[in-house]
Amino acid sequence: MADTNHFPGGAWPVMLTPFTDQGAVDYDGLGKLIDWYMINGASGLFAVCQSSEVFFLSLEERVNIARYCVERSGKRIPVIASGHISDSFDDQVRELNKIADTGVEAVILITNRIARQDESDEVWLKNLQKLVANLPEDVKLGFYECPYPYKRVLSKEVTRQCAETGRFYFLKDTSCDLDHIAAKLEVSKGTNLHLYNANTATLLDSLKLGASGYSGVMCNTQCRLYSWFLEHWKEGKAQELSDLLTISSWMEHEYYPVSAKYYLQKFEALPISTFSRTKDASLLSRVVQSEMAMLKRVTETTENKFINA
Repeated sequence: MADTNHFPGGAWPVMLTPFTDQGAVDYDGLGKLIDWYMINGASGLFAVCQSSEVFFLSLEERVNIARYCVERSGKRIPVIASGHISDSFDDQVRELNKIADTGVEAVILITNRIARQDESDEVWLKNLQKLVANLPEDVKLGFYECPYPYKRVLSKEVTRQCAETGRFYFLKDTSCDLDHIAAKLEVSKGTNLHLYNANTATLLDSLKLGASGYSGVMCNTQCRLYSWFLEHWKEGKAQELSDLLTISSWMEHEYYPVSAKYYLQKFEALPISTFSRTKDASLLSRVVQSEMAMLKRVTETTENKFINA
């Protein structure tokens, strides 16, 4: 029987990492951000992912952030984390074991770290087997189809083989392709593996096919709306809300993650800096700032129509 207790359906934000203006991890800001996610209905938290700027965090920072998220959430909602960014096998084993020691609900493997872009699925599966053999047997695992440095989307057959092991519980799908999603859901049905869609445009249809929820960028601005949508998507106005969320989701490409940090600071009153290690925050244009203000107005209008009515 599939394990649904620890991996509930719903909204799983891909967490930002707040930094001070000097570039250090801001744990006070991180705590306030975690509180904001939970107040706005998040079912779980995905820490130390690409939105967290994982490729620009030291191993010590990755471990400390994951541990802090577990402690701050107080087990009220599950926390999962990735964190293996190295190329070498030995370094990945070390990274993943340290993340596992933080007490996260699952350790999430970045699919493009397991084989090179030019290597086959057979090589990928062989490398995965070797990697998993070096992790504690009681640690729950998952997958993240991270777009950087290249996107490796799991095939139907690879998904089937992984799901049948019983070791994997979480799959953040970034294919943005309903046929790919349907195939994965077909072969993982009845197993522990839960699929969380990162793409708003295909989200409603993927839920109808059996996807567990959403794990994407827009939870960093519209967490309350996504949480509500994922509880009420079987109701009559689901398509209308899905359309509005999809149009809003175009904003995720606008100088992210600086734009999301600006949104949270300016419109959600979170005490965080816009500093980012991946983009120069000082280059956030007035156009994008105006777009974030528009997003806030649209979000409030939509909440009033669907949630507060």
